[in-house]
Amino acid sequence: MTRILVLHGINLDMFGKRDPATYGSATLAEIDERLRALGRELDVDVTCFHSNIEGVLCERIHQAFRDAVDAVVINAGAWTHYSIGIRDALAILKAPVVEVHMSNVHAREEFRHRSVFAEIVRGQICGFGIDSYLLGLRAAASAARQA
Repeated sequence: MTRILVLHGINLDMFGKRDPATYGSATLAEIDERLRALGRELDVDVTCFHSNIEGVLCERIHQAFRDAVDAVVINAGAWTHYSIGIRDALAILKAPVVEVHMSNVHAREEFRHRSVFAEIVRGQICGFGIDSYLLGLRAAASAARQA
């Protein structure tokens, strides 16, 4: 069975509480459940992981490498724009990586327009709320099957 790891970064545990006009009202737990449900439909095993600690997220990416996961979906939150440590950890992976964001980062503050992951990910999906995650999971599953 295809194994996909979904990574949630800094502050994303505040979905449902933080700025609902930008991020919607769904909680991280609800997003994870929707991802697992779609995973069952796609016949992929979805594991979700969140951390507000950058090094912990890097360690989980290292574990994904050791486990040879088939694909990764990541919303690193604000780390997307400056974390070279997470970028370098993702670059170790042999599996395709799909970057997702609930909001349209290109329509927001200038600093959010740049992703330090852009050069190493398979693709980016943003601006569709929860559907960004679900589209990202579909893209990751497809990429994993083509690899």
